[in-house]
Amino acid sequence: MSLLIDITLGLVLVACSLWGALALLYRFPAGLTRRRLAALGWLVLGGLWLGWHGQGARLGPVLGVAASLLPLLYWWRRLAPASDGDWADDVRFLATGSQHGQWLRLDHVRDFDWRNRDAASVAWEPREYDLQRLASLDLLVSTWGRPGIGHVLLSFGFEDDRGGIDDFVAFSVEVRRRNHEPFSEVGGFFKQYELAIIAADERDAVRLRSNVRGESVTLYRVLLGEHERRELLLALVEQANRLERTPRFYHTITANCSTLVYALMRRIVHGLPLDHRLLLTGFLPDYVHDRGGLVAGVPPSELRRRGDITERALAAHDDPDFSRRIRAGVPGWKDT
Repeated sequence: MSLLIDITLGLVLVACSLWGALALLYRFPAGLTRRRLAALGWLVLGGLWLGWHGQGARLGPVLGVAASLLPLLYWWRRLAPASDGDWADDVRFLATGSQHGQWLRLDHVRDFDWRNRDAASVAWEPREYDLQRLASLDLLVSTWGRPGIGHVLLSFGFEDDRGGIDDFVAFSVEVRRRNHEPFSEVGGFFKQYELAIIAADERDAVRLRSNVRGESVTLYRVLLGEHERRELLLALVEQANRLERTPRFYHTITANCSTLVYALMRRIVHGLPLDHRLLLTGFLPDYVHDRGGLVAGVPPSELRRRGDITERALAAHDDPDFSRRIRAGVPGWKDT
């Protein structure tokens, strides 16, 4: 029993040392060199407590860690997400909007023409959508070769006067980076970024990932009722409005592209269970399939194979019928 206590205490000391060092490395208000020195200093201090524990002491190391950790936690709790900043061009505006009867007005829809992953012709514009013509919802999953890791987009389609679906707006939950700030998955655990919900033209959002970044993109037709589909769209806009008023930190696990959508969906479709596939976004379509949300009678492997739009997106790069062409052969889609 004594050995178990010593091992547990040692692991706690190591965890406190690592967490404190990473918190200082990513959020200490100084330049990179000073942040590294602060993190190194914290590791040295943690090493002293761990070494003392290794000599057989228990109470002393615990009190020492507590005395060091309390002011760090006080500082950590007072960190607040920014409401303004020198945001990167692609996350400069959130998907804010307002409903006026049957019409939804989005204040800023991104419609970039990407030249490469770091440069684009910048264009944001207001757009209006007739909610009575909202006819489809698609789940797009973009992956880049890391098992279970991916990014989710939701694309809402609207009918034209002939009954075809030809107008799409994609929503993406992303980190709100500052100009020239790189993305770090580890930093996403340590309040490095704010949370953003972006609305974009589908030719922007999809082509960025398939045609510019070289990612694999799979599209799934989601079978959601008319009321639920509308409520999800409005919930995304309302969440963006809230983020505009009250910013929130992005978190790699608890506030990301899939968990935020899941939280919104639970308000609309009651009884949705928690599942590890909500965290491993690359497996999210299997979760949606198991809940009856994808085309029935087609196994997930076939949905994934036929829904892979990567090559079609590359071939349809500048075609005005981009959205129709990428859906050719996708289960649940016959004609857009």
